[in-house]
Amino acid sequence: MTINKFTGHTKEEAIEKAKEAFGSNAVIMNVKEIKPKGFFGMFKSSTYEVTAAMDEKQQARPSGIIDIRADEKIPLPPLKPVDQASFEAAFDKKKDMTEEKNKQPKTNETPLDESKNTKELNEKERLDSLAAMVEGFEKPVLKSQNGDELKFVKILYRTLLDNDVNEKYINQILEEIERFLRPGNNMDVILSNVYQKLILRFGQPETIKLTPGKTKVVFFIGPTGVGKTTTIAKIASKFKVEHDKKIAFITADTYRIAATEQLRTYANILDAPMSVIYSKEELNDAIEKHEQADVIFVDTAGFSHKNEEQKSDIKNLIAGINPDYDKSVYLVVSATTKYNDLKAIVDAYSKIADYKLIFTKLDETSSYGNLLNIKLYSGADISYATDGQNVPDDIEVFDTQKIVKQLLGGRI
Repeated sequence: MTINKFTGHTKEEAIEKAKEAFGSNAVIMNVKEIKPKGFFGMFKSSTYEVTAAMDEKQQARPSGIIDIRADEKIPLPPLKPVDQASFEAAFDKKKDMTEEKNKQPKTNETPLDESKNTKELNEKERLDSLAAMVEGFEKPVLKSQNGDELKFVKILYRTLLDNDVNEKYINQILEEIERFLRPGNNMDVILSNVYQKLILRFGQPETIKLTPGKTKVVFFIGPTGVGKTTTIAKIASKFKVEHDKKIAFITADTYRIAATEQLRTYANILDAPMSVIYSKEELNDAIEKHEQADVIFVDTAGFSHKNEEQKSDIKNLIAGINPDYDKSVYLVVSATTKYNDLKAIVDAYSKIADYKLIFTKLDETSSYGNLLNIKLYSGADISYATDGQNVPDDIEVFDTQKIVKQLLGGRI
């Protein structure tokens, strides 16, 4: 199958170019409107991009391609070659080690170590059980007698692992697979169920919602360098330009002069008022000054999650807001941050306030497993995601389906 992209001033023009290139075999896969980049892009016309494919019937379908019956197909390409012997060896090795250990004299092993070993063994046994269930299907029921279903389970596990999904969460999903791994359920059924379970785990995005007649105050918190100020500008631009809302800015980030000037520049472009505060006592006065706005965006200082003094300052700032105001708190984190560091960050910020998550720098990574990991670890709702520096374009409401498809081996 040959895939290519075609652009035009209109959808019709782009589609016509695709048909001219691919002829009657052209399959239109996607039509995307491309808005001009930059703040002043609103004054330029959009173009359209069509992704088309030529289905060459004489070309054999690549092995390992699995489609999901959702709203579009998801290619799940084969990963590293894995044969039956190598797959079983991983579990046999653990089994042999366990049997050898049982033959040895008992030691003074602590209950903690014993529990840990049992847990690891249970996880491996669960995978072994899943493989055995697939192998145990009666051959007349299977579409293939070559163990395709077993290979699929291995590919699925490896795909999630390669996308940096934590093994703990993969095992939880595989445990749920046991409920529908039964005769008559083919690979499409398995993949569709996993797809839905991942969608449910991410949940619905929780965006900024305004209450008519009431000023919304939105705090943005997070470590240094994750893009808080740029993210604020992107979201504020959306409210100002696309939703015609009155906006205002408050910055408490007086540690970095550059941050204040950056936000001031955005405020001037958006023709929005801005205040700089130096203490929590000044917050309510600044909000009252801008209470005619529909939404007030509050930028806070970035700091290391290990800095207890600054953490206390931000906590007191947020806690000091007049309860009459409708407030929300958004924790901004980078998708490129290591999982262990992300856990430490969300743990530290959870002591400041209840928050929703915004992920930045999706364009700087190809593995999105940490988005799922930290959502499940923190229990917080995800709201927005950014994938570039352009204001206001490179931000969108978190697209759960797109991320899940990538985790399952598809392409964004």
